[in-house]
Amino acid sequence: MGEVVAVLGGGQLGRMLGLAGVPLGLSFRFLDPSPEAPAQALGPLVVGALGDEAALRDVARGATAVTYEWEGVPAEGARALEQLGYAVRPGPNALEVAQDRLGEKETFRRLGIPVPAFAAVDTRDELARALDDIGTPAVLKTRRGGYDGKGQVMLHRASAVEAAWAELGAPAVLEQMVRFDRELSVLAVRSLAGETRCYPLVENRHAAERGTGGILRASRAPAPAVTPALQAAGEAIAGRLLDDLGYVGVLAIELFQVGDELLANEFAPRVHNSGHWTIEGAETSQFENHLRAMLGRPLGSTNARGHSVMLNCIGAMPDIDRVLAVPGAHLHDYGKTPREGRKLGHVTVTAATAEELDDRVARLEFLVDA
Repeated sequence: MGEVVAVLGGGQLGRMLGLAGVPLGLSFRFLDPSPEAPAQALGPLVVGALGDEAALRDVARGATAVTYEWEGVPAEGARALEQLGYAVRPGPNALEVAQDRLGEKETFRRLGIPVPAFAAVDTRDELARALDDIGTPAVLKTRRGGYDGKGQVMLHRASAVEAAWAELGAPAVLEQMVRFDRELSVLAVRSLAGETRCYPLVENRHAAERGTGGILRASRAPAPAVTPALQAAGEAIAGRLLDDLGYVGVLAIELFQVGDELLANEFAPRVHNSGHWTIEGAETSQFENHLRAMLGRPLGSTNARGHSVMLNCIGAMPDIDRVLAVPGAHLHDYGKTPREGRKLGHVTVTAATAEELDDRVARLEFLVDA
């Protein structure tokens, strides 16, 4: 039997890690609260809370290394495994920083990474003062929890303070709402030896209709109209954060482009939805590179093979024949029960040129409108 990788979380990201690792001779074991976790198709599933000590020991037993597929994994659980001698990669400190929006933004600022104006909010009066300083429009976010647009309230006028405070309360962070040109992300991988490689910048579009909140709808790679200077700026941001965290594995940073400047929004210490295009669209997928890094193996090339667009399937899966009829289209079904606002799968379409890609994506527009 080859090396065993223990994964905290058994969702679609764990499943795709397994799909990338099996050809490398790896075996997987997953921990998830749900007995229906989709990753169980790739290895034994331990059913239990992600912070349960007995379940953590069970999933990690005999593993070469432990990783996680969700930044909501309790950092204290990951640290407990590390203290027991398990190689937890990325390290628990990355979880701790990512799980506190205030600590995350303070880390960006300390590293000289540009961020939108922000302020900690612990009381109703602090919210009013922060709003006076930052101005409107602004976004009030919970310091912990919340993703895909959850756990946040937009404030377009000062009179909205009472309603926002009643909805979220403390602890929270007030952030300036940036009038950005577009949303980008940079995905990077750092090896055990400290080597860092970055994928091309990705342009992201989020859904905002029919209960889908801020869920990522589409990613395009490489992002159009990216100058060498902009790519270098994204890579510099990733490199500073990865080195500061002593990070091992794949990390994604969500960015706002404002003119020629990149502002950091947040980071995810794991493989990321905006990197799914790499399965077919890059020389080495983010999932394989994550495994290579955490097991101390040589990193693979992060070069794009051509042009790609990834479309999330939210709430319902499309007709498979309609997808497969489009040249260069690749369907990924996560095996999850349909539910409004739930990511059930994705489709990546690839092409040799940007113009050919546009034509193929146009034939998949039913996914966007589904």
